[in-house]
Amino acid sequence: MAYQTIRQEYLEIPVVTRAYATACVLTTAAVQLELITPFQLYFNPDLILRNYQVWRLITNFLFFGPVGFNFLFNMIFLYRYCRMLEEGSFRGRTADFVFMFLFGGLLMTIFGTFVNLVFLGQAFTIMLVYIWSRRNPSVRMNFFGLLNFQAPFLPWVLMGFSLLLGNSIIVDLLGIAVGHVYYFLEDVFPNQPGGGRWLRTPSFLKMLFDTPEEDANYDPLPEDRPGGFAWGEGQRLGEQELHSLSKRQTSSLCARKSYASKYLQGP
Repeated sequence: MAYQTIRQEYLEIPVVTRAYATACVLTTAAVQLELITPFQLYFNPDLILRNYQVWRLITNFLFFGPVGFNFLFNMIFLYRYCRMLEEGSFRGRTADFVFMFLFGGLLMTIFGTFVNLVFLGQAFTIMLVYIWSRRNPSVRMNFFGLLNFQAPFLPWVLMGFSLLLGNSIIVDLLGIAVGHVYYFLEDVFPNQPGGGRWLRTPSFLKMLFDTPEEDANYDPLPEDRPGGFAWGEGQRLGEQELHSLSKRQTSSLCARKSYASKYLQGP
């Protein structure tokens, strides 16, 4: 019973959030079990270009360090804000959500080569938090019961929290920068005078992730309709036709009986 409940709850998570969070948990579990090491996961442009270890372009987004406070903190924020985005402003737009992942990951990878970061998962989480916060400006937030503020200040509060813990704020600044680029190109610039939409989801992503909308004016062919072809309905014969048909059948039956009797008697 408990297994069925957990399975149902898991399957109710939106598909992109479920896939990303699951990949992060499985990657961390593999490191904890010493099946792989972080040295096989981290972002290294030289190994990617010279040794063709292209998996590092993805795996560096999946590892948040060993199981501990930092891992749990990042996973909670990743799951919460990734799911709220997918169920909120990206509801019914899975292809656009995947494209946001690809755009943010690409831009973060390019910037990451200049700031010497080896794992970009935390910065990616900050990017998701930033985009959600800008699209929900009126939401009131409470940080550990200590601070009350509007949602757009959340990324900056998290950066201040990282600073208090003695962590580098480069990760937070990178996530905020990439999140702002996406937010500006997607939500701000298209609404400006002379602006336009620069970010367009490729059609192949829409074919893969979005179900086509049904046309209300579509008239299916007869063979596509429920029940197949409409062959028409029969008409009931009147009493006169029934009497005539019965008389012909009776005459035919008598003739066959007479023929059979003569055949059996012989000459």
